[in-house]
Amino acid sequence: MSVISNLFTPDYERHEGVRPINIYLLRLMYFLMAAFVATDAWMTIINHEGPWDRFRAIAFCVWAAYPTLAVLGLIHPLRMLPIMMFTIFYKSIWLLIVALPLWQANALWGSPAEPMTKAFLWLPLAIVAVPWGYVFQNYVMSSKYGARVTGRQR
Repeated sequence: MSVISNLFTPDYERHEGVRPINIYLLRLMYFLMAAFVATDAWMTIINHEGPWDRFRAIAFCVWAAYPTLAVLGLIHPLRMLPIMMFTIFYKSIWLLIVALPLWQANALWGSPAEPMTKAFLWLPLAIVAVPWGYVFQNYVMSSKYGARVTGRQR
């Protein structure tokens, strides 16, 4: 079998039936989070002077925490999927409620939202990286997961 076809063949031995291409893309996403988001957030936190605006502070604390935890995704890409789902969810909401109305009003480019929008437009890469069948089976349909949450067997 060729290297290319191996990338798209589910790997039941090492990755619970997830295709290696998804594992590589997840690791890339975790690396990018740690390299760019965590670095920028931590530098802002460390170099900040004076009192924080509470909303700006919470944003930077979240932006420092989740990509720092994403480093674990380099080792355990499937176990850290909730961080990737969180990323996809909050960026999608932001693009829909902040960027889209500005874009529709032809007011996005040149606005304070423009830099964030440009960064969030990489969202499709994260969406493609996630093995959605695995997510559905292990987070939505799994009786094992339901038993852990409720504390009883199904």
